[in-house]
Amino acid sequence: MKYQAKTFQSALVMFLFAGALAFSASISVKAQDSKDVKAPVRTNSGGRDPFQKYEPPRVTVKKTGPLTPPSVQVRIAQYRAQKLAALNAHIAAPKPTTAFLLNEIQVVGISRSPRGYAAIVEASPIKLAYVIYPGERFYDGQLVAIEDNRLIFRREVVFADGRRERSVEMKPLRQPTTVDALASVKTAPASSAPADEKKPVADKP
Repeated sequence: MKYQAKTFQSALVMFLFAGALAFSASISVKAQDSKDVKAPVRTNSGGRDPFQKYEPPRVTVKKTGPLTPPSVQVRIAQYRAQKLAALNAHIAAPKPTTAFLLNEIQVVGISRSPRGYAAIVEASPIKLAYVIYPGERFYDGQLVAIEDNRLIFRREVVFADGRRERSVEMKPLRQPTTVDALASVKTAPASSAPADEKKPVADKP
């Protein structure tokens, strides 16, 4: 009986010791796991340094207005370069009117020709006149039609964002100025000498 009691006590002690070992082992595993778990790192999704002073993002304004054409000197230089390249390539050279804007020309005259209506325009920057026909191109447009007293153009405006806007523009025949009218007046021929005045005839005696 005593032997059974001792055996029971020793088994109970071994069981308690094994339980204590298992408990301590579980505690050590949990501590190790807690060490392995890294603290969450705070990230900045915006990509900005949190210690730097905040600066609002710059808004880029896109240019949408019409492009400003170059000066007439630059356009004439471009025309000469295009003409030289066309001559070297043995192709038709561009017309001189391609260097001028529509607002730089004046309609001097309109006439009929074997090819139909023709117009004479003057380029104001250089004071030269050109004979043009429907289809002639200018720097910012094209001649569409010639009527009895006006020219019809199609103007093309290019914007900074690549858009192109087309509109119809009409130019009337230039009215003669006072200087032109005076120059066209012919000098009247000198009048003939006045007729001899009739002398009174003395009564015959």
